[in-house]
Amino acid sequence: MKKRNFGFAMSMVLAAGTILGACGGGEEADNNGGGNGGGESDKFTVGMVTDVGGVDDKSFNQSAWEGLQAFGKENNLEKGTDGFDYIQSKSDADYKTNLNTAVRNGFDLTYGIGYKLKPAIEEVAKQRKNSQFAIVDDVVEGLDNVTSITFKENEGSFLVGVVAGLQTKTDKVGFIGGVESELIDKFAGGFEAGVKAVNPDADVVIEYAGAFDKADKGQQMASAMYSSGADIIYHAAGGTGNGVFSEAKSLKQKDPSKEIWVIGVDRDQAEEGKVTAGGKEMNVTLTSMVKRVDLAVQDVATKAQNGEFPGGEVIEYGLEANGVSIAPTQDNLTEESKAAVKEWTDKIKNGEVEVPTKPSGK
Repeated sequence: MKKRNFGFAMSMVLAAGTILGACGGGEEADNNGGGNGGGESDKFTVGMVTDVGGVDDKSFNQSAWEGLQAFGKENNLEKGTDGFDYIQSKSDADYKTNLNTAVRNGFDLTYGIGYKLKPAIEEVAKQRKNSQFAIVDDVVEGLDNVTSITFKENEGSFLVGVVAGLQTKTDKVGFIGGVESELIDKFAGGFEAGVKAVNPDADVVIEYAGAFDKADKGQQMASAMYSSGADIIYHAAGGTGNGVFSEAKSLKQKDPSKEIWVIGVDRDQAEEGKVTAGGKEMNVTLTSMVKRVDLAVQDVATKAQNGEFPGGEVIEYGLEANGVSIAPTQDNLTEESKAAVKEWTDKIKNGEVEVPTKPSGK
């Protein structure tokens, strides 16, 4: 299987237009569609199937939807089966049904958002050999009608780990992952390595929630971590991570002087950290590890539209391709942290540092 790293194409997509905010709509799991995305033969149509986190998870799925909206805007497409749309999955059992619905709706390209859709995409793609698919965050081998989109999440996580290691006041930080897996281990391993690179004595607590759509579980876990002395928590847990923000904001409201932080994931989550405490507007988001799922989705859709669908290939977006980075919102970062992020970014790009893909001890 071919494997490619993309940089120039990603930069072109970034310059193409403004990424739109997520909006409601989309189809539910029981919508059998039946329309033809080729209603206007000259229009290239694209659909996506979310995982259970949903299109408004303020994270991974939402970023993918923003990329699809940007592709639609760039190509004067309307939301729907004659342009671009999403189908929301309410449970893992919906994935195969929703992928087949997308094909029946006539989309020229269908995305499966998240590694949990891999088995369904493999099965449906084998049956629908004339349809084009792309999976985000996993690799499907042996199928020329499937493109695999991956990221170097460990590199971006290393950088936010550097920030956490420099700005922790308690020398104890936490990581809350969604489902324990090779993918989420990349976030945890990179984060731990970044913390230790600048603060070898810091304690990094790593835990997994077992779900990406359980905000209440995320809040419970965050409460326990903050209570145990952690002052910064990095989450890679999708909708479960919303609970981490809820807990941090609640603690901030109880004690506005308390220095407590969340590091967001996948997109700039500064908005999720806003809170009014002690009569003042504050923000508990320290920074975020931005994973440009939006740009990757837009990039591959553009390639497919131009007759250059990279079927059977693995496309990997890393630090060198601006596929991962820290968020542009840096209001809560110290000058020391900003300088250190630049320094370590250069070291990673130059090959001076090899970032691990799993936590120590695994």
